[in-house]
Amino acid sequence: MYINITPQKLGTNYSQSSADFVDYLEKENEGLEKEEMEHFFNQYGDEISAKEVVKEIDGNTAKLKKKEPKFYSITVSPSKYELRKLQNNSEDLKRYTRELMKDYAASFNREINGRPVTVDDIKYFAKIEHQRTFKGTDFQVRENQTFATKILELKQEVRRIQQGQATGNIERLKLKIRKLEKEAPHQLNGKRIVQGMKKPGNQSHIHIIVSRKDASNSFSLSPGSKHKASEVKMHGREVKRGFDRDAFFTKAEETFDKTFAYKRNYAETYKAKKDFVKNPKLYFAALMKLPANEKALAFKMMGKSGIPLIPNIPTSKAQLALRVFKRLRKGAEIAVKSSSIGI
Repeated sequence: MYINITPQKLGTNYSQSSADFVDYLEKENEGLEKEEMEHFFNQYGDEISAKEVVKEIDGNTAKLKKKEPKFYSITVSPSKYELRKLQNNSEDLKRYTRELMKDYAASFNREINGRPVTVDDIKYFAKIEHQRTFKGTDFQVRENQTFATKILELKQEVRRIQQGQATGNIERLKLKIRKLEKEAPHQLNGKRIVQGMKKPGNQSHIHIIVSRKDASNSFSLSPGSKHKASEVKMHGREVKRGFDRDAFFTKAEETFDKTFAYKRNYAETYKAKKDFVKNPKLYFAALMKLPANEKALAFKMMGKSGIPLIPNIPTSKAQLALRVFKRLRKGAEIAVKSSSIGI
């Protein structure tokens, strides 16, 4: 489960309207019949129009400054293992979203009129998507990049020859290009994986647009708050503040597991992802303690995600941690960024 929370920006500034983002989320509906389309929904309504989403989000920004985010984007991407537990991707993910947003509300260390924040205070709209494309941060694209660079150079050389700016054997250059295309380590249906190519398999995921202001347009609820859950004295009284991301990400997994009777492997837990970044020795030590079948699945999951692994896995926990430590630290930041776990 990968969850990413970002303040929606347009270039270097925060978007003053959600219109562009909503239009972007409507792209999968192009060319589809009405019954095949995925519509926006919220906690209590289905088939909400894009026009209404923009109206509701843009109209809920009282007293927000121009340089403050008006809304946040939450992207929830279940793994292929999690998606296998679903009976109906659209309906099941819609049901999960509504439970997830209860967890989101509960993660605010805030009070509204003397009571905790509830899902009724959250103004949000969500949409299920079923397609994904490879990004530049995906390890398949990164590891193909050396070949992509050489291919581009050869194509530019061919173009210069065709335009009379250089001399050379075009057919020989094209032969080199075809060879490089086949030698690239990551292929899909016989073609080199490049940025923008559609990913295969089940790619269902959730996009959620959340207003910065509560449903009454009176209180600011920022999941991007620099303050973790804490209390501070303001104007002579104790005031709760902050958003607990750790609690939200952990609860999101627990809710999914409970909703769909999913048995989560250690390697795909939020705790494991944090251990991977902050304490690799602890991470691999925990992996080695897993039962044989769970350990095998864990390393399979890690390999699929592009996390750097060693060819032969030693049986000694100390030996394993020592051998991977330097390599792990070097690759951790890129691997985590490409997976968008939102730490």
